[in-house]
Order: sequence, then structure tokens, then C-alpha cells
Amino acid sequence: MATVFLIIIYLAFISLGLPDSMIGAAWPMMRPDFGAPVDAAGLLSMIVVAGTIVSSLASSVVLNKLGTGKVTFISVAVTAFALLGFSYSPSILWLAVLSFPLGLGAGSIDAGLNNYVATHYKAHHMSWLHCFWGVGAMLGPIIMSRYIAAGDSWRQGFLTVSLIQFALVVLLFIALPLWKRAEPADQAPDGQIQQEIISPQVPGTGVLRIKGVKLALTTFLFYCGVEATLGLWGSSFLVNVKELSAATAAGWVSLYYGGITVGRLITGFVTFRFNNRQLIRTGILVSLLGALLLVLPLPAIFSLFGFILVGLGSAPIFPCMLHETPARFGKEHSQKIMGYQMAMAYTGGAFLPPMLGWIAARSSFMILPFMLVGYIIVMLISSEKINAVMKKRKEEVSM
Repeated sequence: MATVFLIIIYLAFISLGLPDSMIGAAWPMMRPDFGAPVDAAGLLSMIVVAGTIVSSLASSVVLNKLGTGKVTFISVAVTAFALLGFSYSPSILWLAVLSFPLGLGAGSIDAGLNNYVATHYKAHHMSWLHCFWGVGAMLGPIIMSRYIAAGDSWRQGFLTVSLIQFALVVLLFIALPLWKRAEPADQAPDGQIQQEIISPQVPGTGVLRIKGVKLALTTFLFYCGVEATLGLWGSSFLVNVKELSAATAAGWVSLYYGGITVGRLITGFVTFRFNNRQLIRTGILVSLLGALLLVLPLPAIFSLFGFILVGLGSAPIFPCMLHETPARFGKEHSQKIMGYQMAMAYTGGAFLPPMLGWIAARSSFMILPFMLVGYIIVMLISSEKINAVMKKRKEEVSM
């Protein structure tokens, strides 16, 4: 049953990833249909993330009341109906209205499953969990690009993804009894995480005053800023700056998510040899190299390599940072800090991409790679400072 339970969790993360890249991949075709300004995609993205933040903040209450199985089932169903609505939307206003439930469907699953896996499973499971998110995020623009290339409407892409979500809803409904059997035991097959945990003292003002927490929040903010910004505006950058067709651009964005997916699959195996901190540092440096390829005035094909490198570099960063949470700040503090981290991650995804869209609409999408480089450098500095804090804490404990 433990294996079946893991498969269900992985499938839930496929459903999380499927809609994440759909709007950005389809936007060059959607915008003329609605006569919308170029930066309207940023507003839609903000509404999606606002829904995700709301459901994340309510996740502990909802999960305690309904259980993870029912919350997962309901959330995927809400997402499926929202995507179905996207395929029939008559105006940009309807897209805005439907964007909120699209975000609602993600938050509770994300917060609940991430902390469960970080607390009860080894590092490779966290990487593979987010690899399955990448499978969904990669499939979204692939499906969209096929319909656009065939001369069909972008609406068919949203309709197809909604039908995939409805198929997952049926599977999750059938699997509800498995959650009832697994949840009372609250015991993962791998046992507790196998790593040294040094629990810091919590100041009277709360966990945010623990050394390193604010640095971790900064890292999450800019990581999701990089991931969401390239996912949302990558297609527009390729169309407007590199002069590629909308179908080709959507396909290249899918390869960016493919880089994340393949990278997380590989990371799951690499965690047997290297620790989370080493993988986070390597991932940030590879992402920086990819962003620099986008900055340089090179032929369009180098942009593809840049997208793939940013994706490969991003692969270990998010799951390894999540899995490090109990090790960095203590298992007893991890649930609360995990909630703060997810909220900050969503904030980065909500505000940084629209900010870039607003600037690009008044200048050029040439600014995209420069902004990415800046975000990644801030990530690198914050991450290395956390490592210094952890090293100092370990030395103090050993004295």
C-alpha cells in the first residue's frame, strides 16, 4: 500500500504542474483574441497566485477537517472545472474570474504534501515528487504548442488539459479509501528523515527571529520569481526578441520545464551521494549560466540551451530547500516555517513576473534575462549566508 500511496501523491503533483505554464505558453495567441495589453498575463498570474495563497493559509484547518485525500480530490476537481471554463471564456474578464479558483486548487495540496514528505521521507522522494510536478508543467505547453501548430485554437489546449484533470479526479475518487487507511498511521515507509537535526532556540518573538529563516524566505521568493517569470514570459521573449513563431516558442518553453523535470529525476539519484546544500549551490550556478546565455546577443538556438540550463539548474533548488527545512530549523518548527516558505514562494510567483511584464510593456522583453540574472545572484548570496549560519550553529553545539 505504501507504493500505491506514493504513486497517488506523485499523480497529485502532476495535476499541480499541468496548468502552471499554460497561460504563458498560450498568451501570444490569446492576447490578440481578447484585444488585451501584453502585461495582462501578469495580472492573470497574480490572481492565480492569490487563490493559491488563500488556500495555502487555510490549508492546516482544511486538512485537519477533511483529510489529505479529500482535499486532494476536491482541489483537482476545482482546477479541472476552472480549466474547462478557460476553454470557453468569452472575455478577459472571465479569464480573470476563473484564475482565482485555478489558484485555489493548488495551495492546500502543495503545503500539506510538501511538509509530509519533508518530514517523513528521504531527500530523493522530495526531488521525485517535484519531478512529477515538472511532468505536468512540461505537458501543458507541449499540448498547447501542438494545437497552435496544427492551426487550432488555444481553447482546445485548455479543454484537453481539463479533460486530463477530470481523469485524475476519477482516479483520486477511487483511491479515497487508501488515504483513510494511510493517514491514521502517519508513518511513511522510509521512516523518519535520516539527517542530523540541530533545533535552534526559538526567540519569544517567534520562528521568524530564528537565524537563517529570513534568508531562507528570500531564497524562496527569488527562486519562484525566476521559475515563474521565465515560464510566463519566456514565450513572449522568444516571439518578440528572437522572432520565433508562437508554436516554436511554446515548444521551447516546454523544454525549459522538461529540463526541470529531467533534472529532478536525476537529482533523486544524486542525493544518495551529495547533500542538499551541495545540490542547491550547484543548481543556482547552472541556472546563472543559463540566464547569462540569454543575456548574450547570440543566435536563437543558444536561447534554447539557456532555457534548458535554467531548467536543469532549477531542478534541485526547490525540493532540496524544502527538504532542508527540518534540518535547518528543527522538526518541531518545520510545519510553521514551511508555511511561511510556501507563502513567500507564492509571493515571488505572484509579484515578480507581473512586475517584469509591466516594465517590458513599456520598454522591451530584452530586460527578461537581465532580471533573471539579478534574481539568481540574490538567491546565491542568500543561500550561501544560510550555509554560514548553519555551520556556525553546528560549531556552537559541538563546543
